[in-house]
Amino acid sequence: MKHEFQQAFFELSQTFYLNEIMGWQGLIAYGCHSLVVVVDASTAQTLQVLEKHKADVVKVKWARENYHHNIGSPYSLRLASADVHGKIIVWDVAAGVAQCEIQEHAKPIQDVQWLWSQDASRDLLLAIHPPNYIVLWNADTGTKLWKKSYADNILSFSFDPFDSSHLTLLTSEGIVFISDFSPSKPPSGPGKKVYISSPHSSPAHSKLAAATGAKKALNKVKILITQEKPSAEFITLNDCLQLAYLPSKRNHMLLLYPREILVLDLEVNQTVGVIAIERTGVPFLQVIPCFQRDGLFCLHENGCITLRVRRSYNSIFTTSNEEPDADPVQELTYDLRSQCDAIRVTKTVRPFSMVCCPVNENAAALVVSDGRVMIWELKSAVCNRSARNSGSGVSPLYSPVSFCGIPVGVLQNKLPDLSLDNMIGQSAIAGEEHPKGSVLQEVHLKFLLTGLISGLPAPPFTVRMCPPLTTKNIKMYQPLLAVGTGNGSVLVYHLTSGLLHKELSVHSCEVRGIEWTSLNGFLSFATSTPNNMGLVRNELQLVDLPTGRSIAFRGERGNDESPIEMIKVSHLKQYLAVVFKDKPLELWDVRTCTILREMSRTFPSVTALEWSPSHNLKSLRKKQLATREAMARQTVVSDTELSIAESSVISLLQEAESKSELSQNISAREHFVFTDNDGQVYHFTVEGNSVKDSARIPPDGSMGSITCIAWKGDMLVLGDMDGNLNFWDLKGRVSRGIPTHRSWVRKIRFAPGKGNQKLVAMYSDGAEVWDTKEVQMVSSLRSGRNVTFRVLDVDWCTSDKVILASDDGCLRVLEMSMKSTCVRVDEQELPEPVWCPYLLVPRASLALKAFLLHQPWSGQYLLDISHVDYPENEEIKSLLQEQLNSLSNDIKKLLLDPEFTLLQRCLLVSRLYGDESELHFWTVAAHYLHSWSQEKSASTPAAQEAAPRDRASNPLDICYDVLCENAYFQKFQLERVNLQEAKRSTYDHTRKCTDQLLLLGQTDRAVQLLLETSADNQHYYCDALKACLVTTVTSSGPSQSTIKLVATNMIASGKLAEGVQLLCLIDKAADACRYLQTYGEWSRAAWLAKVRLSPEECADVLKRWVDHLCSPQVNQKSKALLVLLSLGCFSSVAEMLHSMRYFDRAALFVEACLQYGALELLDCGSQRLVSAVYADYARSLKSLGFKQGAVLFASKAGAAGRDLLNELQSPKQELAEE
Repeated sequence: MKHEFQQAFFELSQTFYLNEIMGWQGLIAYGCHSLVVVVDASTAQTLQVLEKHKADVVKVKWARENYHHNIGSPYSLRLASADVHGKIIVWDVAAGVAQCEIQEHAKPIQDVQWLWSQDASRDLLLAIHPPNYIVLWNADTGTKLWKKSYADNILSFSFDPFDSSHLTLLTSEGIVFISDFSPSKPPSGPGKKVYISSPHSSPAHSKLAAATGAKKALNKVKILITQEKPSAEFITLNDCLQLAYLPSKRNHMLLLYPREILVLDLEVNQTVGVIAIERTGVPFLQVIPCFQRDGLFCLHENGCITLRVRRSYNSIFTTSNEEPDADPVQELTYDLRSQCDAIRVTKTVRPFSMVCCPVNENAAALVVSDGRVMIWELKSAVCNRSARNSGSGVSPLYSPVSFCGIPVGVLQNKLPDLSLDNMIGQSAIAGEEHPKGSVLQEVHLKFLLTGLISGLPAPPFTVRMCPPLTTKNIKMYQPLLAVGTGNGSVLVYHLTSGLLHKELSVHSCEVRGIEWTSLNGFLSFATSTPNNMGLVRNELQLVDLPTGRSIAFRGERGNDESPIEMIKVSHLKQYLAVVFKDKPLELWDVRTCTILREMSRTFPSVTALEWSPSHNLKSLRKKQLATREAMARQTVVSDTELSIAESSVISLLQEAESKSELSQNISAREHFVFTDNDGQVYHFTVEGNSVKDSARIPPDGSMGSITCIAWKGDMLVLGDMDGNLNFWDLKGRVSRGIPTHRSWVRKIRFAPGKGNQKLVAMYSDGAEVWDTKEVQMVSSLRSGRNVTFRVLDVDWCTSDKVILASDDGCLRVLEMSMKSTCVRVDEQELPEPVWCPYLLVPRASLALKAFLLHQPWSGQYLLDISHVDYPENEEIKSLLQEQLNSLSNDIKKLLLDPEFTLLQRCLLVSRLYGDESELHFWTVAAHYLHSWSQEKSASTPAAQEAAPRDRASNPLDICYDVLCENAYFQKFQLERVNLQEAKRSTYDHTRKCTDQLLLLGQTDRAVQLLLETSADNQHYYCDALKACLVTTVTSSGPSQSTIKLVATNMIASGKLAEGVQLLCLIDKAADACRYLQTYGEWSRAAWLAKVRLSPEECADVLKRWVDHLCSPQVNQKSKALLVLLSLGCFSSVAEMLHSMRYFDRAALFVEACLQYGALELLDCGSQRLVSAVYADYARSLKSLGFKQGAVLFASKAGAAGRDLLNELQSPKQELAEE
């Protein structure tokens, strides 16, 4: 039986040095003192503990997975962690090794982030080094690329998820917007600095008490962002806890305060939404905005996690010619949709940090200061619409109209809660009236606790390993470690898995020591705080582990007596010696819980005691065996006598058998030695009820007061107050004293195992391992020198591994060398299988992905990899099968469903792998391929009418911004400008709203705003003329040419925005887009094209943008692919994928296009492309070892794959050639 101990357990102390992050890989990482702990979210198991930092870890960040994965760029678990001494370490988590170490200053790292924008480099790491530096590092080599300082202390930063050149810094005084961030050079200027007056201190908030109703209160919150520094009485930004961009819609940011969340629209620098907490509510600690839906995960100070989703308004679907809403949208409102249970908060127990699953956004994890990690999953339940309380004012949530990109059928079963966008539909469409017979069902959300990892309580600890593994107990042996804690409980851990086996509340005060009496029970003692006379309450409990039953071992004894110093159980677990501070020794029988002897008052005071490993059990058993044989040899004559003799022999034999068991009343003779205050060694013998004084050895002059003794075989070792170790060879009758020059020897203990003479010694400042045969030190560990923690207790967990309890609240299992080493995750024996293909070798993880994506060589989908001709070794094949088996039943059901389309499969696998790049690609591809096929199939006029309606009711989510359908994008922008208009409070805001309205073609509303300018405003005259111009613009030739001339002159003189506005006035938006692109405003040009141009003109603008994105200096081809997909340029997408060598994605995309009829194979060019894609994919499958798939795609490739097909089908010939 193999028992490997490679795990550590953790307690989080009440220090703020903690950060937690969940990666696309599905794993949670968090800092715990100087350690980094990695946990699997689905099974709640600790997978890895990384130890190299010398100081507390303050930040951890998983690398992004937004790149194409292949053999050269495999799936890998990369993590960056930063500590309070300014060190950043980049880890390979699977191997447990540090790839790179970075150091700039010796101050705590404030924030760290992986760059995600470029296809070329995935190794760039941006860090804040206090007080005011941002530094860009190459995390692969550790080289500094550039460094930039700012005027204020930087607290944190946030990247715009829609534009990687936009970076926002949260500083001690305000916010700094950087708009020219680039990996190649530092930002040029100091950035645009704005101040934010805290909502609590703003004059508007002082009037809130008088206002009634949420709307009135919200409208009181006026300008918060100013260019000027607020006056001294304003507390500026000290209580702003967090700043983050909203990934669900462009140019929106949130600011988190303890009692409110402000949502800002950065185009007008204005608050457009406030989520406020009532006076009796629990303040916020943290917020995580969602990508898939406009929702927020909020963590409160009581450990409660809430989900808030933006309320729906049907105004997004009203067009300009419809009746305007009587009460237009006045603010963004986020309704509370679900909340989990709070935790019990105390002085030492409080929530630290929350993290949300970035792949599915339907699970959150909470780390608590007592070491707990709680994993909450969001579940959806279909509810009866009539049962809903219509008076609640909260709009209902509906199930989505599509699943994995494809609309769901009317008779579709309840689909699994794969991700947030599979659970609730788009909030925008929930507000409108649904047609009769709609498949939408109203859903409610709730949090379920699906995982809990409990940590250790606060130190001090005492640890004791169970009796060692032997040939006799191998069948029932479990490697259990008992940990006594300061609160009186005893935690029993299973060391192979690292999981808590039992938590037993045994004592009412701190546990001082534990001794095992068998594999299933232990004795533990605790002492209360002494009273004025120095007397305490002693608690000595005997615990039965299987039942958890605990009995007071000493009965009524224990009140108001001298404290117990130590307990020692004899080698055969028969006897117990209880040593007191100022009271004579007690000897007890462990089996009967009876006292054998309480020593007299004249008995010497005991400073150290140890039982001898020698006993007379073997000779007793030999005697019994001889007796049995003698009795069995007795012969008798008569039958009567025979039966009497037989029965007496049988009874004697049974008695002898039972007596041979230690649990019965047979008592073997055992010995113990102890020392007194003078260092004299006493030797006592215990047999049954008799205790005899055998011998006394005078004190050794070289030794001080003896503190501990260890005895194994013929070696007796003593340790003293001065740090000396004395080795006695009892057989050779020689002793040898070694001064260790360390402090008080607190504990010495021999390692288990026959003939193993290794010994661990614990001192006040660390520990050492000694070889007592050679009398030399093997390894040493010293606090303050090579470790930062102090050792509290020590024990052996196997014959060559030591366990340390330390004051940083951790238990560490170390090799005999006492060096902490991380273990490969795949070498651990986990109790539950974990779905994490990142842990496989690169070829195997990619092969598994190919296997899951499609199995066209097989008649049906299977999750059994044994039938696949995969030439890798059997061990890898079994690892792949383990991964398949660990998938949830919901996922297996989908993968085995023959109706589950290729596109849906690709989307599902990208979610399973946490592949960000693939997830976005297949989401957009599935949406537009399905839309294209719907439009194509609409041949009748009725169907043609229905198709656009279907497309409008299921648009691409607005989080994809300019990739959405034009009509949906326009409506969203109109809703947004309505909101901006409703929230404007200054002339600047009004002017920005006017500009947006003019670009959107809303001239009437723009004129109304222009005419609002007051006469004393310096812009009054210009605005009045502009209003006249807008109302009198005609399509006549002369006026158009004049305005166009003025516009081009303005653009030439640097007034780009004004020139573009004029061109839009005369319906020359296409020219405006060209000018914007010429001047590098690519995103603005795309926005304008979406809201103003016809589909054909818009496509021209976006195609120019694609060319720009593909240029070497920009190198954002993955973004260009998504733009091409939104344009329906499917053959261009296939071509680009092939040119980028994304062979797997190209082949699957071509397959999907052919299924939908979106790729015509009429000309030679397209046929050649498809053949080349299939041939290259066949080669990549061959390199992965997937022969069946390679043969299939090589045969599909036609002439291009003929040579490869011959090579695959004649492996013998290939081997002969080699």
